[in-house]
Parts: sequence; C-alpha cells; structure tokens
Amino acid sequence: MIARMKLGSLIWLGAGLCLVGIMMPADHSRMNDPPQAVSGTGSLTVDAVEPFDHTGSQDYLGGEMVLQQQSDGHFYASPSINSVPVDALIDTGASVIALTGADAEAIGLSWDQSQIRTVGRGASGPVQGVAVRLDKVELGSFEVHDVDAMIIPEGLHVTLLGQSFLSRIPEVQISDGKMRLAEY
Repeated sequence: MIARMKLGSLIWLGAGLCLVGIMMPADHSRMNDPPQAVSGTGSLTVDAVEPFDHTGSQDYLGGEMVLQQQSDGHFYASPSINSVPVDALIDTGASVIALTGADAEAIGLSWDQSQIRTVGRGASGPVQGVAVRLDKVELGSFEVHDVDAMIIPEGLHVTLLGQSFLSRIPEVQISDGKMRLAEY
C-alpha cells in the first residue's frame, strides 16, 4: 500500500509538472497572430513560491553556468527576456516559458481579454493564458531566439523558465544540489 501511495504521489507530481510546462509567455512581435493551441493536465500550483534571494546562487564560467539549489528545493535564475531582466524559477517539467502578467507587461507584451484561452488545467481549475513567442531569452552566456511562451495573466506568482528555452541549451545536468548548463 505504501508503494502505491508513493507511486500515486509521483504520478500527481508528474502531471503537475506537465501543467507548469504549458504556462509560458512568448514574443510580442507576433501578438497579432492568433493564439496557438496548447494542451496539458496536472495539479501542481506554484502559489507557494516565495520571492527568492538568488545572491550567490549562480556561478558563471566560460560557456557554463552553475545554479545552486535553494532551500525550497528549486533552482532560480534571472534571465533577460526581450532584454528585460526577470526573476524565474527553473522548471525542467514545463514545456514552455510561463510569464506572470506583471513580467509580461514589464517586457512590453500586451494582450486583451479576447486573446485569453484555456491553456491547461490545474488543481484550482482551468489555467487561462495567451500563447506568445519571445524574440530573445538570455541567461549568462546562453542566448536563444524565437522562444515559445505563455502569458498567464492571473494566478502565476513567478515566471517559469521551461523547456522551450532549456531544450536549446546543449547540456543541462542536475546533481548534488546543482544545475549545470553548458555549451559542451
């Protein structure tokens, strides 16, 4: 019975990470394009994420960045999105970058109510957002262009840096409380 409970917890966690993966913003150059369909299910919410102090959590080396796991078990970074710095939670289970409404506005992205669609389902119900494409996302020496994302106008309290960015980094490794991003 205990094994079943652990397996069930893992399944819910995995489903939740899939949801988080669909909650990412995109590029203002295509704001006039119709929103793209994104689907997913899950139950993970990120409401409990507190603002973080990432001082000392990032080490830059030539072609490599090492992030330190924080006391809450997550990895954080401060990428520049469309040349505007934001604080983000690194979410390897997120399929795209998910921008908070406030971060999207700070970056210069805009939307109206008619563009908002259901982009997933969370523990508290449907997740509403707008699909976008970001011109440029930079983190340390890594620079990626034309990155899929979602704007989540309400309910997301920290921007999530997901696979639409991470999958374009040649090497991402997690071990011993460190996340290593490298060009080789």
